Amino acid sequence: MTILNQNMDLEKLYPIVEIFHSVQGEGYHVGIPSIFIRFGGCNLRCAWCDTDFDVWTDMSIGEIVNELSKYDCDRIIFTGGEPALQDLVTLSACLKPLGYYLSVETNGTIVIPTGIIDWICVSPKDQEYKNLKIKQRIGDELKVVYLGQDLSMYDELKDGFENLFLQPLYDEGQNTEWNGMSFHSTFEKVRNNPEWRLSLQTHKWMGVE
Repeated sequence: MTILNQNMDLEKLYPIVEIFHSVQGEGYHVGIPSIFIRFGGCNLRCAWCDTDFDVWTDMSIGEIVNELSKYDCDRIIFTGGEPALQDLVTLSACLKPLGYYLSVETNGTIVIPTGIIDWICVSPKDQEYKNLKIKQRIGDELKVVYLGQDLSMYDELKDGFENLFLQPLYDEGQNTEWNGMSFHSTFEKVRNNPEWRLSLQTHKWMGVE
């Protein structure tokens, strides 16, 4: 039985697109079973985004915890949309005592409060939005979608991260040849810039969430 601290605001609502149990398909923790909490809402509109983050259901913290308890897994990934738009402090304060390891995937435009998240992955979108300011400048993982941009644009930002990843843009609206060229160009960029590692969205290849 999951026991919650009754002093917490268990009725606080969050916009939830979906909560699902899967395996992390990309980045540093690829292959590790995780529960994904996908929040609604985002402050960007990236052309390649594959999430309908404008449709969600309001769920209380109590309802979220009840859903999480269905899965035999102690790793949670906050994703979106943009999870940093939400009150992660309150939600994390409820989940950490229950033994969950908390990760977040963010575009970095909003600072994540310190001390609440175990693993911070920043995936900046300043290659798409040229005047975008990245405010979350420290973390565990910097995961960049490669569109052919000059990697020198990350010379200052990358110093705040222990693990650097380049990920090819996989566009489901494009054909196999187009995506193959995207993969190859990212492969070549990593091969010639060994401080970066290659990240692939293996879950998309497998046809799973």
